[in-house]
Amino acid sequence: MSTVLSKGEKTRDKIIRKAAAVFNQRGYAGTSLSELMEETGLEKGGIYRHFESKEDLAVAAFDYAWSEIKQRRLALLDTIPTPLGKLRGMIDGFAAKPSAVPGGCALMNTAIDADDGNPVLRAHALEALREWLSYLEGLVQQGIKQGEVDSKASPAVIASIIIATLEGSLMMSRLSGDRTAVTHAHEHLNKMLDGVATK
Repeated sequence: MSTVLSKGEKTRDKIIRKAAAVFNQRGYAGTSLSELMEETGLEKGGIYRHFESKEDLAVAAFDYAWSEIKQRRLALLDTIPTPLGKLRGMIDGFAAKPSAVPGGCALMNTAIDADDGNPVLRAHALEALREWLSYLEGLVQQGIKQGEVDSKASPAVIASIIIATLEGSLMMSRLSGDRTAVTHAHEHLNKMLDGVATK
């Protein structure tokens, strides 16, 4: 019995992994069932044996993509000992490394995609955004506590500016086809951190 369950779980994971790339590149509305079937190598029944609906699969695919992105970003920061160093590492990593899932930043793609009538997917994207904001705010708070960051600095403002600047520059770079905006964002955010760092 457990072997069958294990096989089912493996199939479900494979569907999610393959679907994540398709949804992230084409969007929820732009992804057809036939594309999902082609990508996963399964028939419609094979997919819907594991998911109640396309939306159910899209949510699982986003959660998987976000988990992969987080894992990759946090792994880069594990070796950095200080909160301010981790903030810089997050900015450096975002500017240097491509997304863990094909198609760019799953958070930005899903936020735009789910804005017009997919409340469940939108709720998952919003939760991911809050999680990222909270993580960055926590680093700023730790930096203040350890005397590394100016006590007048606002954790909420810094976290918001970092995410908005990185995501905005990524969108500009994708549209223009070059990395200039990301490079400028990277430089600007490091200067901002220089401004709040205690000497």
